[in-house]
Amino acid sequence: MVDVKEVNRPSGTGRSEVEQWLRDRGIRSVSVGATNLENTLVGKIVTPDKFLSGMESGFAVADVGALGLDLGNTPQFGFAWPEWRGEMIDVLMRPDVATLIEYGPGKASVIADFHRPAGGPLGVCPRNAVKRLAGDLGALGFETKIAIEIEATVFEESYAEARAKGFRDLTPLGGRAGNCYNLFKLAGWDEYLSAVAVRLEELDIAWEAYNDEGAVGQVEINLAPVDALRAADNWARARHVMREVASEQGHCVTFMAKPTDGWGQASHINFSLLRDGQNVFYASEGPSATMNRVIGGLMASLAGVTSLAMPNITSYRRLLDIEGPPTTLTWGVGNKTAAIRAVVEHPRYSRLEYRVPGSDANLYLVIAAVLGGALIGIGHDIPAPAPFDKMAWSASRGVERIPNTISKAHKALSQDTLLPEVLGQELIDYWLGTRQWEWLMWHKTSGDPDVPLSEWELNRYFEFV
Repeated sequence: MVDVKEVNRPSGTGRSEVEQWLRDRGIRSVSVGATNLENTLVGKIVTPDKFLSGMESGFAVADVGALGLDLGNTPQFGFAWPEWRGEMIDVLMRPDVATLIEYGPGKASVIADFHRPAGGPLGVCPRNAVKRLAGDLGALGFETKIAIEIEATVFEESYAEARAKGFRDLTPLGGRAGNCYNLFKLAGWDEYLSAVAVRLEELDIAWEAYNDEGAVGQVEINLAPVDALRAADNWARARHVMREVASEQGHCVTFMAKPTDGWGQASHINFSLLRDGQNVFYASEGPSATMNRVIGGLMASLAGVTSLAMPNITSYRRLLDIEGPPTTLTWGVGNKTAAIRAVVEHPRYSRLEYRVPGSDANLYLVIAAVLGGALIGIGHDIPAPAPFDKMAWSASRGVERIPNTISKAHKALSQDTLLPEVLGQELIDYWLGTRQWEWLMWHKTSGDPDVPLSEWELNRYFEFV
């Protein structure tokens, strides 16, 4: 059997090797893409010659188009811009040639980072944040390992049909059964997921399992554990594949945190640290000393990270007790009702499951925050608080709840004094400005935040988060 990696990727990252690979594979176009702060994959399709000419220098894009538009395609205003933001100033998308793959017949794809026209990476680039913080942990002798759970809801209707119906009263793919792990699904369900699995394998994205989730039409796909940067890249590409396959089959898929009255959906991050190939989170008596300090850092930053993990108005509709998501700032050993679950039974599988992010979260940002939390806990020697060993849903006495609105989460992040050390003040300030803008657009153009799921939310988020 031919190794997919040998076929799909150049043998090296030098210009001559890439040029030869493009020629040998008959590549006619290269998609240069990056995930912006709004969780949108943006970029350009270029010819092979154009790609080679910009492989090192990068490709110019307008600042507002790359990092300054909201999901309604409106420029974001009302907060202080960093010096790289201006009136249609160019920034650069610089491709990471190590991610260059054959995406389909005659097509290649590469993932890029946002850079300044003169200088280094932009401080607000989500992918750069992951790369930098993984490097900081590497400097301490740690390797990262992350596995991601992707949840989404798939409907029989096409995107055009769903749009015509206002994204309401859609037909869940696979039937109306909504109990988790149901193996009997109607026609179309397995065809869709089998096609997604094949496409992921062709792109060298390892997956481990998929299953029916709690809401009707809802699926969970488990990506295999890899290092932090590749985990984030695989997540971005896997979501793109899920959208492409749905469109090709005449269906639609959404990553809204709560697209219907059914259960919401999440993006759980399973995280561990290794040293010399050994899992440093494991200890025979329970959480290791390193895991304990990492939990300390993650708990100290948990309230602030909520803004990154639940970025949109609809994100907070998911926070209902007894419906799956965490609602309290708690952690526990094996406790799936807590925000952070520690798995400690095995030297290979010991890990922390970060359960806060919704399916609409930008996981480059949240993974960066998780790596940053680990650095905070280790660097500041913060011990973990006492684990919560009861049901954390509906807990009230002495238990702080997760911020449950976009404005409360904004306040928590703005008051955090530790996250700026690792994420950088520029990223935090710019992100806070964009969330303030999102809140303003909701109140200015929609109305009552206490009404049920609104037309404004469905039009803004269903297709684009």
